[in-house]
Amino acid sequence: MAEDKKRNWPLFHSLQGGAASWRADLLAGLTLAAVAAPEQMATARLGSFSPHIGFYVFIAGSLAFAFFGANRYLSSGADSTITPIFAASLAGMAPAGGPEYVTLAALLSLMVGLFLAGAGLFRAGWVANLFSIPVLTGFLAGIAVHIVLSQTPSFLGIAAGSGGSLQRIADIAGHIGETRPVALTTGALCLAAILMIERIGARLPGPLITLVGATAAVMALGLEGQGLPTIGAFDVAPPRPAAPIAGLEDFTRVLGLAAIVAVIVMAQSAATSRSFPGMPGEPAEIDRDFLGLGAGSILSGLFGGFAVNASPPRTAIVAESGGETQIAGLAACVAIALVAAFGEPFLRHTPEAALAAILFYIASHIFRLGVMRDIAARSRPEFFLLLATLFAVVLIPVQTGVALAIILSLIHGVWTMTQTDLRVFERLPGKTVWWPEDEDVAGERLEGVKVVGFQAPLSFLNAERFQRQLTEVAEAPGLKLLVLEASAIDVIDYTAARSLLDAIRLCRHKGVDFAVARLESLRAQAAFARYGLFDALGGAPSNEGSLIFHTVDEATGRLAPGAAVARAGTGFPE
Repeated sequence: MAEDKKRNWPLFHSLQGGAASWRADLLAGLTLAAVAAPEQMATARLGSFSPHIGFYVFIAGSLAFAFFGANRYLSSGADSTITPIFAASLAGMAPAGGPEYVTLAALLSLMVGLFLAGAGLFRAGWVANLFSIPVLTGFLAGIAVHIVLSQTPSFLGIAAGSGGSLQRIADIAGHIGETRPVALTTGALCLAAILMIERIGARLPGPLITLVGATAAVMALGLEGQGLPTIGAFDVAPPRPAAPIAGLEDFTRVLGLAAIVAVIVMAQSAATSRSFPGMPGEPAEIDRDFLGLGAGSILSGLFGGFAVNASPPRTAIVAESGGETQIAGLAACVAIALVAAFGEPFLRHTPEAALAAILFYIASHIFRLGVMRDIAARSRPEFFLLLATLFAVVLIPVQTGVALAIILSLIHGVWTMTQTDLRVFERLPGKTVWWPEDEDVAGERLEGVKVVGFQAPLSFLNAERFQRQLTEVAEAPGLKLLVLEASAIDVIDYTAARSLLDAIRLCRHKGVDFAVARLESLRAQAAFARYGLFDALGGAPSNEGSLIFHTVDEATGRLAPGAAVARAGTGFPE
């Protein structure tokens, strides 16, 4: 009981436990900071913010998650998955990077945080499952394309474009002749260096090494004087908490975007928490992690930042570096704060092409080509779903494309549910086990008896298909007994219950006994009682005359005693 109370306490859970010494957590934190510093700067630039804002967002996200979250490894901060989404959407409401844009971004961060905190408090973790893997893969690929298109001007040293993807492509093509060789060379060398360092050692902070080297080269060689764009000077004053000043119209403008961003954060953070669940045998506490991430976005918004998200790569860095608690994240916060406070004289010389190269590197990792190939080889319809999601996210406004991606994922789930077929069961020779018909097993049947199973929840989505196929079985010549093997039916809604009642009445009209075997789900049993199915079948299994049995053999033995064993046929027609 004491342990349960301890786990339910919402604060500092992620700082507890762990066999590693604090030195190991500190080392993991420094490694995390080395990876996070250049990534946070690049992601802030991706969102049309000054690079140092990424430091503040990382600190806000990490501090809040350490206090309210549960996962011991999860790294929270600025993230390249959600930044292109809200940046493109907000740019349509206000000039990118301007005061109104910053206010809307902070307001959005607060609203995303409230959505996430509410999801955590009300245990809405199921929302994280709205994306299927094909849809999520296509969505991430579309985001990768957006990153590449938005950063190509910086990589080439040409004027930045705006608008949708097609407009950005047209802008790049129209200004390609203005490419600055010094910017293109710098970007290409940085990207090559990052990839080479990654091949040498996956744990080496390639982006940091490259960023420091490129900035040092700019200062030593005077490349700014040769036309190489750099990020320039930025304000090093610590942020001050202040709620964004916004009207009701601003709230309504960002409400839908906040809901979409929150769903994406939930999906990515749930996948991250499940991949790195903490101590061995410790279940992932998804809802508490939502609360931690929500607090991070709220804190970031109060300091003029933008929404935070869980980062799978950074989380893996903490786990692989030996960290076992969020002390690693707090140590990284201290290191990042020192960089923000004292690094401006050096970082102002960072070439924009180097930050673009880092984002190209990130885009290459979220464009999961290997997963795409695997989906294409195993499921052609789901691969087309992946492509539809990718093109939707790329070709139409990002906010609309993401909403469409969620809708496509739900449609796919609904379609899958509707395609379930009734299957004929056969008895394994010499056993009492009834199994779905299998070409490789010579099963047995009983004369005048059909045993069928529906291996999915019964709902309005498939009730008509279920009733139609059950009716076809009931009309088979010479049928005396129809047994529904219900072990896989764990849910029954009102529409499906009415369909099953109609099928039972049809069987009785034709003089066919109808029975149910292996109704194991407690939820299904409750539905049988609620919708009158128990009454239609002689009461609950405990009643003497009930037509609901614990096993198929029990049903056939009582209702078709002495039935001759028949040769297995071809089964229910496809």
